[in-house]
Amino acid sequence: MAKEEKQLTAKKINGSVKDQNSKIDAIKELIFGENIQAYDSEFETLKADINAKKKELEHLIDDVKSELLQKIDSLGTDLNIRITEVEDSLNEKVENLEETKVNRKLLGDLFIKLGEKISD
Repeated sequence: MAKEEKQLTAKKINGSVKDQNSKIDAIKELIFGENIQAYDSEFETLKADINAKKKELEHLIDDVKSELLQKIDSLGTDLNIRITEVEDSLNEKVENLEETKVNRKLLGDLFIKLGEKISD
């Protein structure tokens, strides 16, 4: 019996608290209703503006990212071309050096043969 009375009392208290909260909410709505709606409207406008700016920034970031990747690819291609040109130039200079420089042993053998021909 005591339990049932406590439960009824708790329901009455909870119900009256809910009633009081709904009354307070109604009073707040009457007093501040227009202001709250205006604030909500401004917040929604700001939220939409922020989302639009976010999308715009994401688009700009994507553009910059693709441009950077393109520049990196171009730079890599240019670098490969220049490396190839340097290799070709180096190979050409090595070939020219081999043609202009005389081997000492070969030169010595030629002088010996020339000397032998002169003495004959």
